[in-house]
Amino acid sequence: MQDTVVIKPYLRLSGLEPLVIRPETNFVNVGERTNVTGSKKFARLIKENKYEEALSVARQQVENGAQILDVNMDDALLDGVQAMTTFLNLLQSEPDIAKIPIMVDSSKFEIIEAGLKCVQGKCIVNSISMKEGEEKFIQQAIICQSYGASVIVMAFDEKGQADTEQRKVEICHRAYKILTEKVGFDPQDIIFDPNIFAIATGLEEHNNYGVDFIEATKKIKQLMPLTKVSGGVSNLSFSFRGNEPVREAMHSVFLYYAIKAGMDMGIVNAGQLVVYDEIEPQLRQLCEDVILNRNNTNNEATEKLIAFAETVKAKGKEEKKDDAWRNTSVEERLKHALVNGITDYIEADTEEARLKYPKPLEVIEGPLMDGMGVVGDLFGAGKMFLPQVVKSARVMKKSVAWLTPFIEEEKKKNPVAENGNAPKILLATVKGDVHDIGKNIVGVVLGCNGYDIIDLGVMVPTDKILETAEKENADIIGLSGLITPSLDEMVHVAHEMKRRDMKQPLLIGGATTSRMHTAVKIAPQYDNGVVHVLDASRSVTVAGSLLSNEQKKDFLTSIKTEYKKLADDFANKKPVKQYISFADAQDNKAKIDWDNYTVPVPSFTGTKVFNDYDLKEIRKYIDWKPFFISWELHGNFPDILTDKTVGTEAAKLYNDANDLLDKIVNEKWLTAQGVIGFWQANTIAPDTIEVKYEKANIKLESLRQQIKKAAGHPNLALSDFIMPKEKGKKDFIGSFSVTIKGIEPHIKKFAEALDDYNKIMLQALADRLAEAFAECLHERTRKEFWGYGKDESLTNEELIKEQYTGIRPAPGYPACPDHTEKYKLFELLGGEEATGIHLTESLAMYPAASVCGWYFSHPQSQYFGVGKIQKDQLDDYAQRKGMSIEEAERWLRPILE
Repeated sequence: MQDTVVIKPYLRLSGLEPLVIRPETNFVNVGERTNVTGSKKFARLIKENKYEEALSVARQQVENGAQILDVNMDDALLDGVQAMTTFLNLLQSEPDIAKIPIMVDSSKFEIIEAGLKCVQGKCIVNSISMKEGEEKFIQQAIICQSYGASVIVMAFDEKGQADTEQRKVEICHRAYKILTEKVGFDPQDIIFDPNIFAIATGLEEHNNYGVDFIEATKKIKQLMPLTKVSGGVSNLSFSFRGNEPVREAMHSVFLYYAIKAGMDMGIVNAGQLVVYDEIEPQLRQLCEDVILNRNNTNNEATEKLIAFAETVKAKGKEEKKDDAWRNTSVEERLKHALVNGITDYIEADTEEARLKYPKPLEVIEGPLMDGMGVVGDLFGAGKMFLPQVVKSARVMKKSVAWLTPFIEEEKKKNPVAENGNAPKILLATVKGDVHDIGKNIVGVVLGCNGYDIIDLGVMVPTDKILETAEKENADIIGLSGLITPSLDEMVHVAHEMKRRDMKQPLLIGGATTSRMHTAVKIAPQYDNGVVHVLDASRSVTVAGSLLSNEQKKDFLTSIKTEYKKLADDFANKKPVKQYISFADAQDNKAKIDWDNYTVPVPSFTGTKVFNDYDLKEIRKYIDWKPFFISWELHGNFPDILTDKTVGTEAAKLYNDANDLLDKIVNEKWLTAQGVIGFWQANTIAPDTIEVKYEKANIKLESLRQQIKKAAGHPNLALSDFIMPKEKGKKDFIGSFSVTIKGIEPHIKKFAEALDDYNKIMLQALADRLAEAFAECLHERTRKEFWGYGKDESLTNEELIKEQYTGIRPAPGYPACPDHTEKYKLFELLGGEEATGIHLTESLAMYPAASVCGWYFSHPQSQYFGVGKIQKDQLDDYAQRKGMSIEEAERWLRPILE
């Protein structure tokens, strides 16, 4: 008899990517700034019909950590239906925004319904209520259900909004019974908003509003455990508008208690939340008294908070060195050093602890692991950030290094002495891939949480991964990869693990990986647990669940069920997007007036090599935003340096990075090597560019968009931007490669010094320098070597926003997804000797800090994504490339339907 698949009753939402809210999920932040009633900037842009610009507000919310995006168009001067429709349709075509679920927010149901018609995936409706009676409530709920949406239900009935605990619970329970029994809603698709009202208004009847919400939340979760609770947090502090420090403190204190009571999500600006533990103690106490209605007879607590608020000024804190911690016990000193990343006294304190404890190993298993436990808890709670965790790891490693000789001596005296029993996690970047910053960060975070990390490095063959795992008795295997061919390699590793009858769970991570690919391609290859891990912060929870005797079985069952559903949905999915035939796509290429176009001629043809390019010059072109992202700090530069939540740590990280950059530049740690080249070129077929090369003409094959476009919008291919041969005029194409060399000895030095912080920092900076070098040479190409943009005068910010003429698309990226075109690019540039870059079998570039691409000069050339292609184009492309269908599929798998 076949086992029945049980789908766990979780709230499941999606944009382009799924969001499953499980019991262990932390508070879900709903981005609030795409709301015309809550953001003056957004409202102004919408009213001025600057919808494209308004998308930047949405994008910023996603970058700042919003997991759901609230969109509201309720304004008396707006056509709400038209505004909601226009904005959501535009938003759906921006994958970096549309990846998260949408909350369609309006007090007018016709606007909600308009939004539901535009949104892909599974969204949330905010909101419906019983204020106009049951019949209207049921009617609206049925419409929401027909679109597959979850609903927020306001605690609002025919008598008005619920303002007491009892009324909140009664209304929510009544709505629950109607939705589940009469409409057929799944309980997990119901989200209650029991109304957060302003407190500390001076009116005594308002004093218990905070307590009423918190207590009602507890009872709602007890009475209806599968439902969720949400709320608009900023309402709470309305009486203190204009005093942001007090409002931020109130929001943080309120959320601290509301989340403990069961609040799951809320509309709140996460960038303006202060960490609960970091609120000034007196202010925190006063906020608690007001929110919890303590000591508030005759508004006493309210009056005290109002008086204190007058003294609070939003100004930067002066850093004072406080050495009081040096007077505490050695255990407390070790914990303080670990939490704050202080290495100054670690060897002396470790030695003091060693003399105090019977065995050196007990220092590790006692105070050091206790301290790292605090670090792990703070990181998991969002009270520490990744750069701080990496500094903590540096302290831990230095302490362990001090103890290691004594532990080894202990082993010699007592061969059967306890050797520690930390679980082992083996990490490796798969064969053909050279990128390991993300893997290194995961290793540090797991190491901070007490795991023994075996890091095999990069380009590791399958046999070595599995043989080492068996030899070392690894408890978990983790694979990492950045480039798309790595996905196939991960499938192969999983297949081999099954063939060898291995038992270890397999973790999958890296920029090119996804939960969907893991579910569809990797998980079916191996039966003993395959889990996709999104980032370093999630790795600890996953590893803990996999290594817990109590949790492992249920966790893996839940994952298998979830992945099976994903795989089934993928297999049965109905095409949401419409595609056209390849022939029709070729007929709809970019319209360019070639007859009246004057071709810019480069100052030379062939190649020009740049050896030891000035790093001081390259440094000016650094784009810092991806640097912070690599440390899991999200936000725009330089705003991130003053961000309310991560600003302090971001500023420290930025200063440390520039200190290390000074050393890199002044002491010539690294060498920049680059090549550019230009050649005569013309298109000889709709998707083929012929390049005049001294040895033999080279044909570059491009891929074309096949998605059905609106009238007047072309289906683009890179070949569209090169003059057709039949026009009888010569056009040109360029290419480039850049690399940053010499990192290895310095990485080795930091590794030997147990300094993961600077090791990861150096890798991240090398990557930034490579991208900056590419930006620098492209600017010189436009102004000097090709000369079609001699009068260009752009700031670094404008360069980062790609506001220049021409493009530099890279093989393996959206406009030219086929990595194998790199072979032709590197042949034109002179191969490994000229470029200083080695191509692996998967066509990753080594050194890892390397960039390559093509130069196109036509003013209509633009960056674009090919998107998914159909079988007719795949067949044509394989024929043009001289590949078998199987080989073409292997290289193009990410863009195949």
